[in-house]
Amino acid sequence: MDLLEQYFVAQDGFGAVVAAVPAERWDAPSPCAAWTVRDIVGHVLWGRRRLATWITGEDYPETAGAPGAPRPRVLCAGDPARAWRTACDETAPVLTAEGLARVRTIEGFGTGPLTSLLPVFVTDALVHSWDVAHATGVAVTLDPRLVTDTAARMRAIPLQRPEFFGPEVTPPQDADETTRLLAFLGRRAWVPA
Repeated sequence: MDLLEQYFVAQDGFGAVVAAVPAERWDAPSPCAAWTVRDIVGHVLWGRRRLATWITGEDYPETAGAPGAPRPRVLCAGDPARAWRTACDETAPVLTAEGLARVRTIEGFGTGPLTSLLPVFVTDALVHSWDVAHATGVAVTLDPRLVTDTAARMRAIPLQRPEFFGPEVTPPQDADETTRLLAFLGRRAWVPA
């Protein structure tokens, strides 16, 4: 899979988990310290909109969903599943191979085509799919192709910082590849929610 396909597989996987969350579980605590399930949805939603505005060149002053922000939930007050679908519908027209080939200068990332940022967004949607599922009891199997590629990328360019992921925890000896990736990014997938 190329990066654009990985991005959409990860986003679709996240959307499927979000669609399955029981209404009473939106404000449940999550594996992300200080964030509820609703906060995670607000954060991933923010990322999708942020990427779209980098493509269009529009200003995007919203910071509530940025990595490490204290209350991303404000971006999906009410029905988070509907807010997610709306964000997907609104951003889909610009999230194309042509749009992502645009060269932009992004603070913290430098200058390059926006496709160079896709690994961060793939990792975010993939891992947060598990976070939401784990916190709400929704069954999820992360795409094994994404797990393999993401694990390789994250070991090459670790993002273990408080505003991103981590710190790494030690998984059980018999852990599968998904559990090992999650442990690398600070999740104890073998511990019940």
